[in-house]
Amino acid sequence: MNDHFDNLNILITGGSRGIGAEAARFFAGKGATVFIAARTESRLNEVASGFQDNIIPLRADLNNPDDIQHLKNSIREKSGKLDVLINNAGVLINKPFLETTDAEWETQISCNLTAPARLIRELVPLMNKGGHIMNIGSMGGFQGSSKFPGLSAYSAAKGGLAILSECLAGELSSHEISVNCLCLGAVQTEMLEQAFPGFQAPVSAKDMGSLIAWFSVTGKKFFNGKVIPVALADPS
Repeated sequence: MNDHFDNLNILITGGSRGIGAEAARFFAGKGATVFIAARTESRLNEVASGFQDNIIPLRADLNNPDDIQHLKNSIREKSGKLDVLINNAGVLINKPFLETTDAEWETQISCNLTAPARLIRELVPLMNKGGHIMNIGSMGGFQGSSKFPGLSAYSAAKGGLAILSECLAGELSSHEISVNCLCLGAVQTEMLEQAFPGFQAPVSAKDMGSLIAWFSVTGKKFFNGKVIPVALADPS
């Protein structure tokens, strides 16, 4: 994989808003072909507006194996291969551990860990040699960092995603695919605002989206199997 963005085929999950949407716009502005996946079709179409030649919206519930198969088939039909997979979709519920229900716990584990694992397993056969899988983690899942109260399920799931990234870097080396995990601090997104009303993050979604897009192309030249904190403070 090279640095010529116009030759790249990219999939970003959680691409209908926030960091995922901003990363998609960054890539599209550079001429890449970007598939964006999320559950809300209208919001996907809004992100793709103005970039119809470069952003391809694909409605999918990543907790549904049938939707993942449809996603896989659509990518195969439209581009054949992928260069970059960015597992950005996630769910965050701010609730004390002792009050968290089984359903709330399972929802966060499923969305933040199981769904990315399932997607990677299905899409590796479509990825070009030299490709890069980028898992978007959290400082809550970064070992040794301070933790926000109320985010035990979210942090546990993101910690699992970080370890999965380390494991897959070894397993996928024979496919010549790199795997890394960026553990983000607080970013001003709709998801953060819903979980922490009134909290002002130090980083915008646009800036973080641009960083993730850049790292997904360039970072694999320097990193593989790494869990990297991206934060201005601890906790963040």
